[in-house]
Amino acid sequence: MSKTTQATLALKRAGVAFAVHLYEYHPDAARIGLQAAEAIGAAPERVLKTLMVEVDGRPVCTVIPSDRELSMKKVAAAFGGKHAEMMKPEAAERLTGFHVGGISPFGQKRKVPAAIEEAAMAHEQVIINGGQRGVMVELAPADALKALDAKAVSLIA
Repeated sequence: MSKTTQATLALKRAGVAFAVHLYEYHPDAARIGLQAAEAIGAAPERVLKTLMVEVDGRPVCTVIPSDRELSMKKVAAAFGGKHAEMMKPEAAERLTGFHVGGISPFGQKRKVPAAIEEAAMAHEQVIINGGQRGVMVELAPADALKALDAKAVSLIA
């Protein structure tokens, strides 16, 4: 497993300080984000999952705590749309260049609008997928916002 991914390269290019955490990825885990949190010994609310969504047919990237669920109504509103739905896994992989279970908001093949759950901003450090199954990056939430040119809004149900 490599510590260098498109996501870590993007963070380096953005001048963002981060630490890499490696863990044993289990594809059969019921909730991959929670499995990652447990594997690296971090609180689930600090480990954020990346979910690719379509708002009125346009792709967007959302980042929320691994122990929470996305509110499609809030996602649609956050991106100025009327309807939001989860992107199909194959479409998410094609768009991002990452495999499901390893999708990072950083270093995606195509840049799309992004938002991070505002509650995550209260943490000193958050942990987000590093662009490969079993690779996580730890960084300040403000740095994640800056690197993604994202906004912090309420996204969870």
